[in-house]
Amino acid sequence: MTPKLRNWLGYLGWHLLCIPVAVTCAFPLVWMISSSLKTQQTVFSDYSVIPSHPQFINYATAWTKGKFGIYFVNSLVYTAVIVVGVVAFAALAAYAFSRFTFKGSNFLYKLLLSTMLIPIPGAFVALYILVDHMGLIDQGTNQWLPRLGYILPQINAGLPFGIFLLKPFFDKIPKELEESAKVDGAGTLGVFWHIMLPLARPALGVVALLTSLAAWNEFLWALLVFSRHELMPLQRGLYAFHGAHLTDYPLLMAGMVISILPIVIVYLLMQRTFVQGITAGALKG
Repeated sequence: MTPKLRNWLGYLGWHLLCIPVAVTCAFPLVWMISSSLKTQQTVFSDYSVIPSHPQFINYATAWTKGKFGIYFVNSLVYTAVIVVGVVAFAALAAYAFSRFTFKGSNFLYKLLLSTMLIPIPGAFVALYILVDHMGLIDQGTNQWLPRLGYILPQINAGLPFGIFLLKPFFDKIPKELEESAKVDGAGTLGVFWHIMLPLARPALGVVALLTSLAAWNEFLWALLVFSRHELMPLQRGLYAFHGAHLTDYPLLMAGMVISILPIVIVYLLMQRTFVQGITAGALKG
């Protein structure tokens, strides 16, 4: 067997292995889009992928009836603030752990990373009590305090993983670059802003993408914090189509399609940065 034929057979074998996996992963998405174009009467009886009479009106109905305009804007604001907060604080902390040595720094770093071993739902009881004592649970009066009660815990939850990704990347950047900048008169923050952050852009992109994905899809904490519809994010707003005795599945599927579009667009726009961050060693520890 020639090397060319061997490589071709290996290439074919990997594709034959990946095709069933890809089909399995894509099927729920195809089923969701197909169901969003059906009616309540045909959603479980019509098994065709493309309905004969697609109901595109479901998307307009989901947007208006489900108040998706409010939920969509809320999710955009919450996600943007959470991503900025996680990226900013994680970058500063990771740079400090990478470049500054102080008593107990290694223990503090490991202690911070150990919080990733705690399942997020496992901390909900203690977190809810803390946020409630701080007056950040939605009580139907103030609009801004519940928003803080929703945003701040997510920033806190995203910091350990962000620091875990960024610190090894900062460790790999030669210290000679910082020393050269300091010789030219740059201070510590100047070095961080003008030297470290631009070089760490791929790793920052990975942190931003993963954080935006987690923040956009968050549901459980929003279920605990918010009671008013005008404050709820998009994933919590999908509950509008879930009734006690009847669920409008086509509108629910249409709402889910709307909810995944922004994060898909963000991933497509940042795909190159994401791949660069991984290949450059952002995930090496």
